[in-house]
Amino acid sequence: QVQLVESGGGLVQPGGSLRLTCAASGDFFGGYFMAWYRQAPGKQRELVASITTGGITNYADSVKGRFTISRDNAKNTVYLQMNNLTPEDTAVYYCYAKKVVLSITYDYWGQGTQVTVSS
Repeated sequence: QVQLVESGGGLVQPGGSLRLTCAASGDFFGGYFMAWYRQAPGKQRELVASITTGGITNYADSVKGRFTISRDNAKNTVYLQMNNLTPEDTAVYYCYAKKVVLSITYDYWGQGTQVTVSS
């Protein structure tokens, strides 16, 4: 089992930057596919960015060129660097971890961290 704890959210002005951090514990971190999701009020949770165990990244079209996901397996941590933020980025951001072993999926969510972009 994996425990995920997000941090780094807050209030930022449009055009500003934030870096979210997700600290994982409880299992071998390097074996997990990691991702960041977000959920704005009244909207469905959506995938923002993901990173595989091999470091391959993927981004939602809305954040390409502005957000960067990375992982540090030695620190059991995944990051989301968010630049040039807009009010549309306002949401609760969730860290997600998944691994598949013998066709069984094990996945976990963090508690979320609020990001508010407003002047």
